[in-house]
Amino acid sequence: MDDRDVRDAAAALLGVYRTGSPIAPLSERYPDATLVDAYRIQQEQVRAWTTSGDLIRGHKIGLVSAALQEQMGVHEPDYGHLTASMFHPADQPVPAHSFIQPRIEPELAFVLESSLQGPGVTVAEAAQAVEYAVPALEIVDSRIADWRISIVDTIADNASSGGVVLGDTPISPEELAGMSSTCSLSRNGEVLETGTAQTLLGSPLDSLTWLANTLGLLGVGLEPGHVVLSGSLTRTVPVDSGDTFTADIAGIGRVTAFMSSPLRLAAPATRDEDDVDEDLR
Repeated sequence: MDDRDVRDAAAALLGVYRTGSPIAPLSERYPDATLVDAYRIQQEQVRAWTTSGDLIRGHKIGLVSAALQEQMGVHEPDYGHLTASMFHPADQPVPAHSFIQPRIEPELAFVLESSLQGPGVTVAEAAQAVEYAVPALEIVDSRIADWRISIVDTIADNASSGGVVLGDTPISPEELAGMSSTCSLSRNGEVLETGTAQTLLGSPLDSLTWLANTLGLLGVGLEPGHVVLSGSLTRTVPVDSGDTFTADIAGIGRVTAFMSSPLRLAAPATRDEDDVDEDLR
């Protein structure tokens, strides 16, 4: 993809946040797009958000399980950016109308005390950089119609990021190391999914180490205060307005999110190039 293609693809995704109209898969429009192209599209959106005043507060890791990687035809996870506007307090309703086709998944969130930059970061060094971990709920969303995503689509779409709710029961990395925590995800009091931390590349700290080393190859470091979501501990669950979700991670704690107000009704998918943001052309 040339620079104009990257800008146009990013603008089309950014337009969905404004219009609520998901687009057809970028992988159909740009069949030769590579993973490098997809991350360029993601970064173009990050640039637009930060230019508009949003702040980078961390990263999310996706596709951590072998089954998901096989489904997507890749051999490693992916990552996206977390901005300040994506975080929702645990004691307040999450505005469901701000999402298009949301799903939810339980995660561990690391809060960093010191900077961390690869390549060459070890698990022990990653642990030393962590101030604490908390249970978290990630609301994933897709700007691609009907979640018809390839690996290129999800990376370009900021790894299908949507929102984050953090728990308030911090645990030290020393307590976390070696822990084989089971997790349950409940909707309206009914347990729908269960899983363990072993889905996360072997352990949650392995996921953090992978991210630090992957970003380090690009000259990017993780900063103090940044939040890193380690990847889902279970399969995702669809979200509807009025739903209450609780993730309970044994030995760590629980976090609850309440989805308020009607979901935003997604308009039909569009590829209208007149609807892209002119400042990104």
